Amino acid sequence: MTERPLTDDEAWAAVLRRDRAFDGQFVTGVLSTGIYCRPSCAARHPRRENVQFFATPSEAEAAGLRACKRCSPKDVARDERAVLAAIAAIKAAEEPPALAELAEAEGYSPTHFQRVFTRHTGLSPAAYARALREERARAALSDEGTVTDAIYAAGYSAPSRFYDETKGRLGMTASAWANGGKGATIHWAVVDTTLGSMLVAATDKGVCRLSFDEGEEALRARFPKADLVEGGEAFAALLTQVVASVEAPANGFAHIPLDVKGTAFQEACWKALREIPAGETRTYAQIAAAAGNPKAVRAAGSANARNNVAVLIPCHRVIRTGGDLGGYAYGLDIKRELLRREEAGD
Repeated sequence: MTERPLTDDEAWAAVLRRDRAFDGQFVTGVLSTGIYCRPSCAARHPRRENVQFFATPSEAEAAGLRACKRCSPKDVARDERAVLAAIAAIKAAEEPPALAELAEAEGYSPTHFQRVFTRHTGLSPAAYARALREERARAALSDEGTVTDAIYAAGYSAPSRFYDETKGRLGMTASAWANGGKGATIHWAVVDTTLGSMLVAATDKGVCRLSFDEGEEALRARFPKADLVEGGEAFAALLTQVVASVEAPANGFAHIPLDVKGTAFQEACWKALREIPAGETRTYAQIAAAAGNPKAVRAAGSANARNNVAVLIPCHRVIRTGGDLGGYAYGLDIKRELLRREEAGD
C-alpha cells in the first residue's frame, strides 16, 4: 500500500499536535532560527510563515539548517534501527534479555533506551518480551496436545512461570484458551441503542465483545465452549456504562475494563486507537507508526479489522490518508454518526 506524500497543511497539523507518529516522516525547518525539529518537538511552536517542511534531516541541512538540540531529529533513524535490533534480540533469546544488555548492544544508557523503545512500540522491552511470549503461548495452546506441552513450547521454563506472568492478562485461563472458552463464564445482553441493536459481552475481567446487529448465535460461534449467561446483576452495572459511552462517545470510555487479546502488534494498535482524542482521526499509517512499525500499514488495517470491541476500541476514528472514511465492519452510517457525535461533543 503506497501512501501519498503529506501536504504542508497535514504536516503543520501534526506539528501543532506534537504527534510522535510523524517523527521520521518529515522534519520542521524554522527559518527564523535556522534549526529543524521533529514534529513532536516540545519547544514553543514557531509562526507558520517561518516554517518549511523537509522530507529528511539531510534536506534540511542542505538548506542551511541545523538540528535542534532539544529533540535531536537526526536520532530518529538511529532509534528505529536500535529498536528493531532489540526486537530481533528479544525474539531470538530463550530468556528475555535484560534492559542493560539491550541498551549496551545499541550504545544507549538503559534509562534512555527504555524511553526510546517505549516511544516506538508502546511497550517497555520487558513488557514487549512478555507480550511476545504470551502471543506464542496463545498460539501453542491452540496447537499443542496439552496445556503443559503448550506452556513449554512457548518458551516458559515451568508452568508456574507461565501462570505468574500471564495472571490477569490472558483473561481466560490457559485451559479455556486451548478449549474454545471451556470453563469461562461470559455474561451478555442485546440492547437497543440509537445506533441500532447492540451485543455486549464480558468476562469477569472486562468487555470481550461489542458489536452491532449480532446476537447469541454469533457470540456462541466465537466462544463455543464458554458458559454464556444472559444478564446478571454485576454485568448490568457494566452494561449501563457501556451503553452510555456508546450513546455519547465524546465523554470517553477509558474507565471501562476490556478483556481482549491479540498479537503484540495488534494490542499496540488497539492501545494507539484508545489514545486518539475524541473528535480526532488518524490514518492507518499513523496507527502503524504509533504501534512501533511505520511500514506495517496493512497489518494496522488488519488489527483494525480484528477488533472485537467496537467503539470502546475506537477503530471508527481511523480514516484513509486522503481523508476518505474507508470501511467499517458495521457500516459507514454508524461510523459517520459516531464521528459526528464526537466532533460535536455529544
